[in-house]
Amino acid sequence: MPARGNHQDDDPYLARLGARVRQRREAIGLTRRALAEKSGLSERYLAQLELGEGNASILLIRRVALALEVVPELLLLDAPDGPATAQILSVLRYLDADTLALAAVTLEQRFGRISQARRQRIALIGLRGAGKSTLGAALARRLQIPFHELDQEVEREAGMSLANLFSLYGQDAYRAHERRALEKLVAREGARVIATGGSLPTEPQVFEMLRTNCFTVWLRAEPQDHMKRVIADGDLRPIRGRAQAMSELRAILAERESLYAQADLRMDTSANRVERCVETVLAAIGEARGGAGATRRSGKAAPR
Repeated sequence: MPARGNHQDDDPYLARLGARVRQRREAIGLTRRALAEKSGLSERYLAQLELGEGNASILLIRRVALALEVVPELLLLDAPDGPATAQILSVLRYLDADTLALAAVTLEQRFGRISQARRQRIALIGLRGAGKSTLGAALARRLQIPFHELDQEVEREAGMSLANLFSLYGQDAYRAHERRALEKLVAREGARVIATGGSLPTEPQVFEMLRTNCFTVWLRAEPQDHMKRVIADGDLRPIRGRAQAMSELRAILAERESLYAQADLRMDTSANRVERCVETVLAAIGEARGGAGATRRSGKAAPR
């Protein structure tokens, strides 16, 4: 257990922190006076900070980082630094959420540890109406690999329809069959595309199994598009009490967003046609000759 009170490495850490501030300031061509003006801090304080003599609060470091146009972590953490790191972080901090997710996948693919086995199994997650069936089938055709609807695998596992499974045995039985069906799919040899049920990420163990064995893609759409696609598939229930149904849909989306966001890649199917979505996923797993941006709005019809 670390000792309480003063630590022996406090002074060296402050010196390294000060050095990172000075290096970044010099890299972007700021004098100490200019940094003082941008940050609202005194030159004297900045001089002490750069010399490793100032024990700064988090809020003051945040002001320095904003003035230096970097995230505070670049200054605070004893991580690999230098011009390249600063350049990468300065680019990433201005990306929107979708483009940042694609950038993370690209970095992971090029320099990280996403295994080839995981890339061979593409799992689509998201609420009903996000476009999982349409995109899953298109990906499977393009890659010439099998496509599986996990709910259909659950029906085969249970030997009955989902409606009968729920009415006779309830939610717990469905979850047990869902877990066994997924175990069998990920244990099979070869590549495949899997479209999962919308609630799968709410089961931690099953979701962890999926993320460990598959390259996961979160398909999301505008709430009104979710509703239109569900109705187009023949489910007329949302038409009755439409305002309430839309409110419930928005609540579910908000509730599960942090779970869905754990996927390797996210795709906006309201903003992109099926073909663009396919190319983006293929680029992410290294199967395309050229990638397509996941967030560029095409103004064309979205997948159903």
